[in-house]
Amino acid sequence: MSEEKLMVQPKTQKYVYIALLVAQGVIIGLIERMIPFPFAFAPGAKLGLANLITIVALFTMSFRDSFMLLWMRLILTTLLGGTLSTFLYSAGGAILSYFGMLAIKQLGPKRVSLIGISAAGGVLHNVGQLLIASLIAQSWTVLLYLPILSFIGILAGIAIGIAANYLFEHVSTLNYLKTNYAHLRTLKKRQRHAKYLQKESHYDKN
Repeated sequence: MSEEKLMVQPKTQKYVYIALLVAQGVIIGLIERMIPFPFAFAPGAKLGLANLITIVALFTMSFRDSFMLLWMRLILTTLLGGTLSTFLYSAGGAILSYFGMLAIKQLGPKRVSLIGISAAGGVLHNVGQLLIASLIAQSWTVLLYLPILSFIGILAGIAIGIAANYLFEHVSTLNYLKTNYAHLRTLKKRQRHAKYLQKESHYDKN
């Protein structure tokens, strides 16, 4: 596949793909809500299993689209039977986890694997929920649960990372979108670098 003929998702196809991921994320979120959280200090907190959808989005679409997907998932899950507390815990964990995984992903696949990114996201998800819990309780003592919740987050993150790896390896559409997105990012970096070199050469001539 040449760089000039790089295939980019049509808008309709892209929106359908986003809608499917949002729907799957909402379903996972609703199922996860049925799982009792082991710590009573944070009613409404969750394990963060819907991070699977976030990871798929991070590796197959742009920042703008994946962040929009995150908010759509949070809002729809709350509207379908959630409360203000569940929204706050979900948003705190999901947003911190999202930006953390996005930052770690920039290190590249040679430095950190998808499972490593997911494990970090699991830890950050629980850190975000603890921060929300401490604000609601107006006490920092809830952060004493951080070690055990970090351990739980690592285990959940590893499981989610393994699941994401399986999906990317065995679902041809996801594998194609992941490869296409990575190629598009590489092309954009080359274009930015070429523009930078052109500006430098222009300044040198002047």
